[in-house]
Amino acid sequence: MSRPAAAAAAVTVLSVTASGCVTVHGEREILPAATKAEAARALKDFTKAYNKAEAEADPAKDAKVVTGPFGAINQAGLKARAERKKDGDEQPPSAPLKLTDAKFTIPKQAGWPRWFVADTDSNKDRNGSFRWVMVFTRDGIDLPWEASYLAFVPPAKMPEFKKDKDGFAEPVDVDDPKLAVAPQKLSKEYASYLKAGGETFQAGPYTSTWRTQREKAAKRLGLATQYIDEPQNSGDFAPVGLRTENGGALVFFSTRHFEKRTAAEGLNLRIGPDVRALMTGDAKSAVTLEYAAGQTVVVPPKGASTSQVQVLNRVQGLTGAKGE
Repeated sequence: MSRPAAAAAAVTVLSVTASGCVTVHGEREILPAATKAEAARALKDFTKAYNKAEAEADPAKDAKVVTGPFGAINQAGLKARAERKKDGDEQPPSAPLKLTDAKFTIPKQAGWPRWFVADTDSNKDRNGSFRWVMVFTRDGIDLPWEASYLAFVPPAKMPEFKKDKDGFAEPVDVDDPKLAVAPQKLSKEYASYLKAGGETFQAGPYTSTWRTQREKAAKRLGLATQYIDEPQNSGDFAPVGLRTENGGALVFFSTRHFEKRTAAEGLNLRIGPDVRALMTGDAKSAVTLEYAAGQTVVVPPKGASTSQVQVLNRVQGLTGAKGE
């Protein structure tokens, strides 16, 4: 329950309109979502606003350049810092974010929203161990580009994308029948997996290991913990995906998570400052924590030797809390 970036590292959008197969406002022509110059400008604008918001602990400073699960995490984290600042518990801002060596993967799409992926080096990783991979989306020609998903991915784990002769990528449809799991089903499948397990996802830190950790946490002496996991599949929280060279896809999708902690009679709950800053009500005996999360996964093509989805990264952040 620390700041969202730290939480992401520790735990460490494909709507029908984004699929490229529908028309919006009569726009039928399939075009690149952006030029590389526009993509570079979007990344620059995001970085400038993000650093200003971080330096001033002010969510309004970058509210226009973030959305989706990343936006929810970013805005809640800044709100918590702002509340702590009011109470005299100010956290010093970290070093300004620097994003370099940007590689843009731009799909051809029709209608709105349109989106692209930026794969960048940053000054926040450990000796180049991972890169910041971000999805930027825009809902109209006169609207700004907004960062909707963020993932921390080791360079060796990024798949190769299928591209046409002009270097543009191919978006996958939400109900793509060529994939082992359709993108529109991933959020629900992941929520179901966290509750009951299954074979949809490969074992790893964001699947089997996390389930084991939650099971242990639920049985702590004097503290009962209950978990509820919900899919998110619409609007700026809808999944987006790009076709990979092997016929599979790299997909970004969203989920919501609730964690209710109830203390045994006579025991006090430990409420951290970031939770308290976002909390409504009085946590006399219980507190329910709400999280937003964005998952980045590799989905194999249907008929591949393995049909299991690999979760490359998961970024989760606290977005609210309610005391009881």
